[in-house]
Amino acid sequence: MIIVTGSVTARPETFEALRQASLDHVLRSRTEPGCISHSVQVDCENPLRLFFFERWEDMAALRTHFIQPGSIAFIAAVRDLAAASESISMYEASPAG
Repeated sequence: MIIVTGSVTARPETFEALRQASLDHVLRSRTEPGCISHSVQVDCENPLRLFFFERWEDMAALRTHFIQPGSIAFIAAVRDLAAASESISMYEASPAG
């Protein structure tokens, strides 16, 4: 399993548009083959920051996700709406026990 985390911080005037774009991206991503889970949350310490947590069956599924037209459009929206974007972190994991 591949675990992906990342975050993006909106400008105050773009938060709602970025939140909606993020939610749309999450809901679309959940329908993709190999997606185990995909979520976005608002950071309690910084209400302009959105945090993403994803689980994918394997790296092939994740690579396919990144080249989907919806993912490419989402990245373009992030570039337009975000004040800052943290790099994406990826981890390979297996269930313990």
